[in-house]
Amino acid sequence: MSSLNKKASGGFSLLELLIAMVITMALMTAASTLLANALRVRSRENQKSDALADTQRALNIMSREIANTGFNLNSNGIVAADSGANSLRIRSNLNRYVVDDPAVSDTSRDSIMTESEDIKYFLNNAEDTKYLVRHDPYGNGSTVLANRIDTMTIHYFDRKVTYTAPPAGTDITGWSADPVAPESAKYIVIAISVTLDPVGTPGSPGYQPPYTVLLCSDVTLRNMDLWNY
Repeated sequence: MSSLNKKASGGFSLLELLIAMVITMALMTAASTLLANALRVRSRENQKSDALADTQRALNIMSREIANTGFNLNSNGIVAADSGANSLRIRSNLNRYVVDDPAVSDTSRDSIMTESEDIKYFLNNAEDTKYLVRHDPYGNGSTVLANRIDTMTIHYFDRKVTYTAPPAGTDITGWSADPVAPESAKYIVIAISVTLDPVGTPGSPGYQPPYTVLLCSDVTLRNMDLWNY
């Protein structure tokens, strides 16, 4: 009878239960930390992918439209008074082919503007970021092409150039020809840097430092006969 009572009272002691609970809590804490870090990394990578995709799409739009600058005009189409290192205004005559009409003066021909023929690109400063804006006064007005932009620098050249684009820099360096004034440009290099803010604080688990990437686009103004300079 006493043997049966001993078997019935068998089980884990209080000390064993405490040890098991401590081990379980330690494992759960470690797993939670790893999961939180993985989620932070994934969120950061998603932000980086979105920012780079937006900027690349904006560069593609800019490059396509800037290439038509000066089309059907007597100049390279860049409005020098409204263009510089951080903004660019371009003009073209895409929709009205009056270049061979002797009744239309050069002044009148250059003043004909419709949608997508007078465009300005610039950065708009917001509270926490900068927006790359495309402004078309004869079309849909202002359109945001990309956000989370850090800097945009536009370089003007009268020939094709080579240069260095530092992976984590904010502008190109070491171009192979001297820059020219916007009204004399035949070749344009656009450099846009995207910076993501740090996550966490240095030394803390899951900390991610600031991330900067430089995207560049080379554009030949097709109206300027680049190979004859």
